[in-house]
Amino acid sequence: MRKFFTIASLFAVMLSACSKETTKGDEKGEGQVLISCVTITEVDDTRANVSCTTPAAEDFSLKIEGVDHTYTADYATIAEFNEGDNYLHNGTFKATVTAGDIAEEGYDKATFVGGAEFSVEARENTEVEVTAKIANALVKVEVTDNFKKYFEGGHTLKLTTAAGNEFDVTEQTVPLFIAPESFTVSGTAVKQPNQSGAEGTTVALPEYKNTEAKAQTLYTVKLDVENAGSAQLTVTLNDTLVESIDIDQELNDNAK
Repeated sequence: MRKFFTIASLFAVMLSACSKETTKGDEKGEGQVLISCVTITEVDDTRANVSCTTPAAEDFSLKIEGVDHTYTADYATIAEFNEGDNYLHNGTFKATVTAGDIAEEGYDKATFVGGAEFSVEARENTEVEVTAKIANALVKVEVTDNFKKYFEGGHTLKLTTAAGNEFDVTEQTVPLFIAPESFTVSGTAVKQPNQSGAEGTTVALPEYKNTEAKAQTLYTVKLDVENAGSAQLTVTLNDTLVESIDIDQELNDNAK
């Protein structure tokens, strides 16, 4: 009988030990983390959504860094982390997600970046949602009907970025995605023929340079010609006048 009780007691101890078995990460003071990502295509100046290719969440790379301690880990995708050993020691971390390359400028070349801090507690699950926003500056160059009428011989416009990339924006219809630093708009235009019937003169338009291009901001550069006694070439940025030039006096000297 004593032997029976000894075996029963041993069995009870084993059951008790099994019932207290810790889940993965418990002994190390770790908690499981799941990362998700949402993208925002709004731009700051208009709060309007920009039409562009939006990357899928699995296409975002992930970097996790410790905030209150030293820790760094990089993952090719969010899925690589979520489906792998996604346990972190208790503490505060920052997750940074990235899709695209800011150095690849052009049409529909949006880069998205986002970050979020989160805390991990041992034996707890933590779900982290990171919001990724457009990291580029966006630029669109327009000319008015009055501009086209005055320069009826045609015009060419070029946008040059800080990296030296050049884009033809003569007939631009959608924004360019560029690195948020600076850009220059330049070009030439052919004036109206004069009363004697001579061909219109080709003139160099004044360069417009923006040195404070910011991320997630759309810059609309508009060239117009106003007639108020004499023809004035005006340049506006997001409907704010930034330059006004007397065409007859100033542009003739730039004739080529």
